[in-house]
Amino acid sequence: MRQIPFIGLLFHFLLLPISSQAAEPIVPRLSAAHAELTDYGFPVGLLPIEVTAYAINATSGDFYVDLSGSCRITLPPDNYLAAYSKRIKGRIVHGRIAELDGIRVRAFFRWWSLTGIRASGENLVFEVGSVTAKYPSKNFDESPACGGLHSSS
Repeated sequence: MRQIPFIGLLFHFLLLPISSQAAEPIVPRLSAAHAELTDYGFPVGLLPIEVTAYAINATSGDFYVDLSGSCRITLPPDNYLAAYSKRIKGRIVHGRIAELDGIRVRAFFRWWSLTGIRASGENLVFEVGSVTAKYPSKNFDESPACGGLHSSS
């Protein structure tokens, strides 16, 4: 009978370090492409964490970002489904991304290609052709993981 408390105590000490480690949040490491976004006045959450490569022409602003694969994310506050291609391309200058290719959003029962994004004060203005939608920048402060929900801080 004395072995049962000893075994219980042993399990307690063995499992305690494991459970305390599991409680610590895992913070994803963001890429240089995410840092580049902030240099141009955009939040890091416009890109998922699965960035594998990127390049930008400092003169023209032409860029591409490669992801580990195509990606879907649910965006707040309206829970739109966004689909990212494996490669995203466009042209970036401070506060504006134009000629965007590789991000689509599902709304009103169909897919729409995002053609641009503008930073406007505390908001981001998303462009689908000549139609725009404005959302708080703070909704994009954290970079989401593919297949998951984007945080709505």
